[in-house]
Amino acid sequence: MSEQGTPRHVAIIMDGNGRWAQQRGRPRLLGHRAGGKRLRQVVEACPGLGVEYLTVFAFSTENWKRTQIEVAGLMKLFRQHLESEAKGLEEAGVCVRFIGDRVRLEPVLQRLMAELEARTAHNTRLNLTIAINYGGRDEVARATKRLARDVAAGKLSPEEITDETLPRYLDTHVLPDPDLVIRTSGEARISNFLLWQSAYSEYEFVDTLWPDFTPDTFAEILGRFGSRSRRFGAA
Repeated sequence: MSEQGTPRHVAIIMDGNGRWAQQRGRPRLLGHRAGGKRLRQVVEACPGLGVEYLTVFAFSTENWKRTQIEVAGLMKLFRQHLESEAKGLEEAGVCVRFIGDRVRLEPVLQRLMAELEARTAHNTRLNLTIAINYGGRDEVARATKRLARDVAAGKLSPEEITDETLPRYLDTHVLPDPDLVIRTSGEARISNFLLWQSAYSEYEFVDTLWPDFTPDTFAEILGRFGSRSRRFGAA
């Protein structure tokens, strides 16, 4: 068994914002705001911890089922964060990408996302990927449609399709697969997050609610990752 060291790519399901606020008798959106501040701290900690890629689950395709008030509040919060954090992310050397289906998002939010991606495209200190209106099954379905169009156009034959073909059509085609996936708040499920990409990822489920997830907690989990043995199906 060999030690793995620090995971190159960490993905996080940031769960528990609403419960954190409710435990304090406050509106759920206050928890989401606190979660945004926590994300900033974790992003700042990544380079010092040796993490090159961080992917976070911000809003799922299923989250539209929440109340209209909460969804509208989240969208407003996303806009505010993109506007307030853009300069800091650029100056910190963070390259920001977004994955998910943008079509359903309001035009202003789509514009801010595209502007932030363009503004930080040259950065290399940390690759931050934010999943918004994202679902793993939806991503695979969209990728399959793109692949099918290429087959129909004669750019690709069915015989050429292997398990290495589809990843080139996924939202994450420029990213390595995550080495470690963390979920906060005590829930032990993956909730339709990076289904294809996490086939051989290590998982860590922690009871801590996301607004209480400190950089020290993050560092502790990364330390535990180093003692795991990753065989990828080998003996």
